[in-house]
Amino acid sequence: MKKLAALLTGLTLVAATVTAQAATSLRFGYEAPRSDTQHIAAKKFDELLKEKTKGELKLSLFPDSTLGNAQTMISAVRGGTIDIEMSGSPNFSGLVSNLNVIDIPFIFRDKAHAYRVLDGEIGQGLMKELEDKNLKGLAFWEVGFRSITNSKHAVNGPDDVKGLKIRTNQNPMYVEAFKLLGANPVPMPLSELYTALETRAVDAQEHPIGIVWSTKLYEVQKHLSLTNHGYTPLLVVMNKQKFDAFSPEVQQAILAAAKEAGAYQRELNEANEKEILEKFKKAGIEIVEQVDTKPFRDIVEQPVRQYFIERNGDTLIKQVDALAE
Repeated sequence: MKKLAALLTGLTLVAATVTAQAATSLRFGYEAPRSDTQHIAAKKFDELLKEKTKGELKLSLFPDSTLGNAQTMISAVRGGTIDIEMSGSPNFSGLVSNLNVIDIPFIFRDKAHAYRVLDGEIGQGLMKELEDKNLKGLAFWEVGFRSITNSKHAVNGPDDVKGLKIRTNQNPMYVEAFKLLGANPVPMPLSELYTALETRAVDAQEHPIGIVWSTKLYEVQKHLSLTNHGYTPLLVVMNKQKFDAFSPEVQQAILAAAKEAGAYQRELNEANEKEILEKFKKAGIEIVEQVDTKPFRDIVEQPVRQYFIERNGDTLIKQVDALAE
């Protein structure tokens, strides 16, 4: 009996070892730090993926720009050296011009409007366009509504933006918008931003408050204005050849796990916003919570929309506007 028990124990250990060896680990990179909801949701994605594939797939997580900045990681996913990455929609605009529609200032009235667009036919159509670039779009997660911080003075209206050296992403919609406002936009990777603000290479930046908190940008800024001038989703993308190599059942598990984790992350962001604002106040940040956005819209909305239309037509803008109600 002892020999039989020992044999069964050995077989169990062998089976467990074989199962562990059989599990495929997918490299998942992103710029956000471990304190951000993006990383928390990435861990949720891993849990869901292991559950839905019965341990066949798992994720190896690489937060905090460990595998490079967004552009570097996107290129690596296309080339197959990274399996999955997530970054804000502006980072993909050079690959798919139509994605710029998401980044037109003030195009989304609120989060519900953004979710209807991104989770519906428009968003799925934009994801589909990435496939020609060897990227499989898995889901839209969330960066959020963007606000302005700076080290000089409170921003109550457009005149307060004039002359500011402001870090923005490389998306032409944002660069054009801040030029119209009289600022000097300076595109740079998120990983370089803290130092740039600390050394006053730039005066200001514009990110959702969750990113400002998790990356500790508030330590080198004095003023925050909740301008909500644009909404940025995260795109979670996978190397298309890698995705296509899996069975249809595993493909569906990957898509379902990514979508569920994205919904979880959106809920985390919603729950955290008020708490983050209170933390900013305790840290000495001066906050303008009620910003009249009409003067900003009057300056940037139509010119930037026209900028997009001249390059991509007006069909997508009309489709997004139709979902506003």
